Amino acid sequence: MSLDRPRIEGLLAAARHRDLGVLTEPEGMDLLEAAGLAAPRRVVLAGSAAAQALAAPPFPGARAVLKVVAPAILHKTEAGGVAVIENAPAAIRAAVSEMERRFAGQPVDGYLLAEFVPHEAGPGHELLLGMRWTADFGPVVTVGAGGIHTEFLARSIRDDRALALLAPGLADRAAIERALARVAVVRLVTEPQRGRPPLVPPARLADVVERFLELAAAFVPDPIAEFEVNPLALSDGRFVALDALLKLGRPAAPMAAPRPIARIGRLLQPRTAAVVGVSEKGMNPGRMILRNLLADGFPAEDITVVKPGSESVDGVKCVPSLEALPARQDLLILSISAAQAPEAIAAVAEGQRAESVILIPGGLDEKPESAPLVARMKQAIADARATAWGGPVINGGNCLGVRSVPGRYNTLFIPDYKLPFARGAESPLAFVAGSGAFAVAKASKFGTMNPRYILTIGNQMDLTAADYLEYLEGDPAVEVFAVYLEGFRPLDGLRFLEIARRITAGGRTVILYRAGRTSAGAAAAASHTAAVAGDYAATRRLAEAAGVVVADTLEDFEDLARLFLALRGRRPAGRRLGALSNAGFECVAIADSLGDFTLADFSPATTAAIGEVLQRARVAEIVSVHDPMDLTPIMGDADTEEILRLILADPGVDLGLAGLVPLTQAWNSLARGEGHGEDVTRDGSIAHRMARLFRESTKPWVAVVDAGALYDPMVALMEAGGVPVFRAADRALRLFN
Repeated sequence: MSLDRPRIEGLLAAARHRDLGVLTEPEGMDLLEAAGLAAPRRVVLAGSAAAQALAAPPFPGARAVLKVVAPAILHKTEAGGVAVIENAPAAIRAAVSEMERRFAGQPVDGYLLAEFVPHEAGPGHELLLGMRWTADFGPVVTVGAGGIHTEFLARSIRDDRALALLAPGLADRAAIERALARVAVVRLVTEPQRGRPPLVPPARLADVVERFLELAAAFVPDPIAEFEVNPLALSDGRFVALDALLKLGRPAAPMAAPRPIARIGRLLQPRTAAVVGVSEKGMNPGRMILRNLLADGFPAEDITVVKPGSESVDGVKCVPSLEALPARQDLLILSISAAQAPEAIAAVAEGQRAESVILIPGGLDEKPESAPLVARMKQAIADARATAWGGPVINGGNCLGVRSVPGRYNTLFIPDYKLPFARGAESPLAFVAGSGAFAVAKASKFGTMNPRYILTIGNQMDLTAADYLEYLEGDPAVEVFAVYLEGFRPLDGLRFLEIARRITAGGRTVILYRAGRTSAGAAAAASHTAAVAGDYAATRRLAEAAGVVVADTLEDFEDLARLFLALRGRRPAGRRLGALSNAGFECVAIADSLGDFTLADFSPATTAAIGEVLQRARVAEIVSVHDPMDLTPIMGDADTEEILRLILADPGVDLGLAGLVPLTQAWNSLARGEGHGEDVTRDGSIAHRMARLFRESTKPWVAVVDAGALYDPMVALMEAGGVPVFRAADRALRLFN
């Protein structure tokens, strides 16, 4: 059944015409039925006179429900406006008269008499179904525990099992069913319980949610701001809406006009560049940017410094103004004050001086007094977009800009001695950050990683996170997208996840850390980047449904980027883990932290081959073959490598973990030093063996080195060889899952 749009529109128009701000419950029930949802049979009685005229109940059943109809009374139960009564004329008349006395003097539209829908009042039997508008994603629909248990169960059930959250633009039928299957209270009635068959097929609830999503897509936020059904009761194998609360809304703020996305190519791989704000005498940010461009190999002859009164700076030619630029630049970097920015942007847009701009200054959008400056700048951009040229794309403001390995430039105005980057082969990573400080802090910990792009996007005043994701979707050299955001621009979250879903469906990885999760965090984000920090719960659930890996902590964000870079191209066939450790405690920790993994059953051939290694090492009497393998601290480097190789080769193992507690004297695990003969850089050390095995294996596996800083050289050698290394087994398994 499709939506009865004319009937729905009529109900909503009538309510808006009366300027009520809400639909009455009878109107809400009528609207649900027009959307294809079930509601109780019902009549509206104007008052006791209408009740007196009842010669017989209007519907069968021993009981009925009477509710006051009053737009100002939203919580009727607490106000005494709900009663379960005998379904007989005398009882109905008495109940209506009693409610008339209780609400005398208050604006009441009448009394809803509805059939009593028998159902069990408990988790799963009563659900909450709601829709609302979000600035990031547009309309969203939630399904969770209903009735009197709503708040308690929402607090008590683990966050990702408490409710399903879906957006019409992202939710096909399969996504709806997956989301509902994760909700604990839904599973109580759609799955067998202690031999009892399911009370209702999952598809039946999915049908209801699908209709609700269709309604949300068509009518939220205007004219519906919020619509809540609580409870949606399970009765005799079907879901019936017993209560409906609908608040009217207004049109959402219009989405920003599309940016010319293809022009991002000029920003990321420019052929020419100009810099404004370079000091000739001191090392200000503009001068550092110029030095970084030259250090990264951008040809000096293709750079222009806009600086009146100077011939050249650092061997780069100068011109006195933007108007004096020799040609339209691919990239213009504005390292100037916020007060100067609008005039500069206007000059660029009106004079077609640059294809792209990196706008460094802060103070734009964060403070109310900057509003006129921002309005002037945005108008200049809009005017340029209306021309055949289409105007420039602008990154920022309040950003550190971009480091582009293929573009041979770096505007992150941090000197190289403070932030040295790996200079080897580029890593297939695009790191997108709403905070420049976050980007450089994390980049300083990247070690051997050399991201293809580091993009600090600041306030997203023009180019947004979704714009970059859309452009880079077409770059096969990017396999991992690591994104830190403090907020989305209006509806940009929906675009972002639509694109992310395509990227992840193609086998690449999108990692997201969303800041501003609490009210205090949201306020801090707004003061920092002026991005509106939206509903974190919506972001998390919708992102996960789109295949995005959501990082819980900042440390997780770093480790997930390393992990997915190291394991790109290695997709496990299943969830069977083969593991070993040379420490008993770590074997226990591995078994305790499996998550969704299961321990593998080694084949007879693998068991026999491992047994031969144990015999040769003379430990067969004390070490048995099982998963995880406890090798004890006396197993040497070579034998440890051989056993791990055998485990990874087993056909019943999908992925692996090697616990390497390095304090054993049986391994060469220390850097060269006094008091011992070890040298971890020597060929045949445990670190070299693990790196070689990682190169030669095809299954995904990780290593754990649970030890102190003395063993950092061992870890560094393994990581340089591509091995993803963690410092605790439980953390490794949590992120590996």
